[in-house]
Amino acid sequence: MGQTLVEKIISEHAGKSVHAGELVISRVDVAAVQDGTGPLTVQEFKKLGVNKLKNPERSILFIDHAAPSPRKELSNTHIVLREFAKEYGAVLSDVGAGVCHQRLIESFVNPCEVLVGADSHTCTSGALGAFATGMGSTDIAVAMALGKTWLKVPQTYKVVVNGKFREGVCAKDLMLYFIGMIGADGATYKALEFCGETIENMPMSERFTLANMAVEAGAKCGLFIADEKTKEYLKEHGREDKYRQILPDSDAEYERIIEINAEDVPFTVSCPHTVDNTKPAEELGNVKVNQVYIGTCTNGRIEDLRIAAKILDGKTVHNDVRMLICPASKDIYLKALEEGLIDIFVKANASILSPGCGPCVGVHAGTLGDGEVCLATQNRNFQGRMGNTKGFIYLASPYVAAYTALRGYISTK
Repeated sequence: MGQTLVEKIISEHAGKSVHAGELVISRVDVAAVQDGTGPLTVQEFKKLGVNKLKNPERSILFIDHAAPSPRKELSNTHIVLREFAKEYGAVLSDVGAGVCHQRLIESFVNPCEVLVGADSHTCTSGALGAFATGMGSTDIAVAMALGKTWLKVPQTYKVVVNGKFREGVCAKDLMLYFIGMIGADGATYKALEFCGETIENMPMSERFTLANMAVEAGAKCGLFIADEKTKEYLKEHGREDKYRQILPDSDAEYERIIEINAEDVPFTVSCPHTVDNTKPAEELGNVKVNQVYIGTCTNGRIEDLRIAAKILDGKTVHNDVRMLICPASKDIYLKALEEGLIDIFVKANASILSPGCGPCVGVHAGTLGDGEVCLATQNRNFQGRMGNTKGFIYLASPYVAAYTALRGYISTK
């Protein structure tokens, strides 16, 4: 019986041929935590009674969720991570370096590897052709100590996308459309294997968006076959030698095959308060917004900022709108500066935030007031996500976000 992509990657790490439904012990290549989950991981690691990390150079601690820290309690948790990194030789990605998921794809994860992280959007790295998934803090403590983890091999949904998007429509619209189609729990504990001509022609930045939001459909991971675009991305980030390709077998068994015509995908918006509450943007009417946020691990890459800058260039954000821009990493911030994008944003009256999770987690920036509406390029719009249960969050692409900031209401032109 043939194997899917996820079955092949896990087989390599389990040391035997495996198929969906099996419980396995898998070798772990990279283990990661962030400042929200990391302190508990440190606590549990120390309870294990081990005196060293299995792979310190690939055990990464990220300070990104509350960065810079807005209050002393969070500052103290940051101290815990910094001291642990020094004591055990782990890698520390400190304030300003960027969002963990963006930093992982830029610097740490390679095709065909296994990444486990104490954050649900760890699945972002699946766009590199890796098995990347979120786990609990205790699981990550064990992975850091032993270099192994246990898991059930997931069934796979094959998502086949063919055709060409309409002008302005992008991967964010596709993923929101897909989640609206199958539901927020429609792929619970499944692997989503993305393929088709649309996917093959898609740049890495767009693939990262799809992989990032796999968990919003309940999926264990989102996977792509590593190809020449993957190889070029790795080359740009100094690790072309890490390129590998694993292909699923032609007779692999998929639990479900979902086919999508890219031409059918409209500008799509997720409405409050669930990601699968989606509608075509043109059907929303004039939904007035108070805040627009472009950034996060979903759409804070340089390509996303270029889209927004092209629309905003020479214009000014609507008087009733606060616009926040947050590059996903320091490298992206520097590119945006070099290309003059930051200059365009500032002149348009947008505020620029330090690379990190920012308003998306509602911890230290961009908190909504009672009854306020935000249109964001992030991945979640749960009630209270941006720091106020009385706020309303809509999700959309950078393209829609930029036009919305200019018009004062959700718009695509």
